[in-house]
Amino acid sequence: MAASNGKRLATQQSVNGTIKSICDIMRRSNCAGAMQYVPELTWILFLRILDEREQREAENAEAVGAEYTPSLKKPYRWRDWAALTGKKRKELQEGALGAFFGFVNTELLPYLKKLGEKPNATPKQKVISEIMSGVERVRMDTERNMLDVLDKVDAITDEDIDPTHVFPLSQVYEGLLLKMGEKGNDGGQFFTPRQVIKAMVKVINPKIGQTVYDPGCGTGGFLVQAYQHMRENLGRKDTPDNIETLKCGTFYGREKENLIYPIALANMVLHGIDQPNLWHGNTLTGGETYGGLFQSAPPLFDVILTNPPFGGKESKEAQTRFAYKTGATQVLFLQHVIDSLKPGGRCGIVLDEGVLFRTNETAFVQTKRKLLDDCDLWCIVSLPGGVFTAAGAGVKTNLLFFTKGKHTEKVWYYDLSGLKVNKGNPLTLEKFEEFFRLLPDRADSEHSWAVTRKEIEAKNFDLKAVNPNAKNDEDTRTPEELLDIIEAKGKEVAEALAFLRGKPDK
Repeated sequence: MAASNGKRLATQQSVNGTIKSICDIMRRSNCAGAMQYVPELTWILFLRILDEREQREAENAEAVGAEYTPSLKKPYRWRDWAALTGKKRKELQEGALGAFFGFVNTELLPYLKKLGEKPNATPKQKVISEIMSGVERVRMDTERNMLDVLDKVDAITDEDIDPTHVFPLSQVYEGLLLKMGEKGNDGGQFFTPRQVIKAMVKVINPKIGQTVYDPGCGTGGFLVQAYQHMRENLGRKDTPDNIETLKCGTFYGREKENLIYPIALANMVLHGIDQPNLWHGNTLTGGETYGGLFQSAPPLFDVILTNPPFGGKESKEAQTRFAYKTGATQVLFLQHVIDSLKPGGRCGIVLDEGVLFRTNETAFVQTKRKLLDDCDLWCIVSLPGGVFTAAGAGVKTNLLFFTKGKHTEKVWYYDLSGLKVNKGNPLTLEKFEEFFRLLPDRADSEHSWAVTRKEIEAKNFDLKAVNPNAKNDEDTRTPEELLDIIEAKGKEVAEALAFLRGKPDK
């Protein structure tokens, strides 16, 4: 088993304290913000967990007399160069000043990045290469700071965390990704609030044997939550074959950004998805950066869960690939999603409100007509205005749920827009309780109602949620009463102005 430094982390506070101390070291070491220190810590954490898991797998194979081939060879395993007791680390520390950085930058990183190009490279080796693809050199400015970080990472592996009282390392990592999603960090565009993801996964309810796809996966939040949901609900189907299917042949995604793609891979691996089938490139143009992990992907998917970017403008190259031409990123993504679903496939998607109510651009109307023609749009949830503010996006958003294969007769709406949501009062899963209760029967309530296809067509496919049951706050005062109020206020203003001029009104 992986060597432990003997410092067992028994409480969540101790884990959080260790993570904070690592981030503090990195912040003073040329990694000022989360967009710098999270990618750096990502590959370090990944290599530590990889080594721990491969040692466990080797021990299990030995116990049953099976052969085991590790992904990395000496001296490139964590236990060799990073662990305090590692032979290679001792050699490097006893060598000349700069020997440690020299090894990491000129030997270790190139070896890891080229691992996937080896003849007969395993899927895991290809994943390792892609996680390391954007790492050119260590960002930290001194070897001492680097070694301090390595020693602290040794203390927060799953082996050293008390599972009774402490989140597993995967959830510790989610906390780091949340830092990237905070307002002021560019990473906000890659982060969907976890409670929204949980609600969407619960509604769509993916099952074992179904494929799950996110065409703009960001840091992989939807795919990770879907994995956890499916794993927890296996029940009697919790067999070795089904576990293998979940870990290797279920989750597929695409991500364009060079910085975020390896973070998504690491996030999925840290959560237990051994083979993240992620495509690196531009989903809308088809421009591929690396497709080696996506080769087993089916042409169509059973489930799609996604939050496409808001407000982007796409090139003519992207538009030529779609039936309805527009520069609006989210409209093209919606067309891609519809085209990527199997007959009977289900989708949960986050869309900004502009897509729902805009009827002055042909492609918006055509895409919504296609949605209602090709799919049963059975639910729209209107979210509060502040849900995405922490991630730097203040736009009003909605959740759309639909099934491909039959056209829409009516849409059931649920209105959460009246909730006040901010940093001190976030949207929690409890706020969805009434929605979950009413959804099976599509029941009417103060917050829910249905709209027919005929009514939607009459509004030129305006899908915006307008709650007919909302309390009427209309002003009931008579014109005479309003005029009296205006006259009184006018007199107050005149007296105040006269006083300020030093000429009190007689």
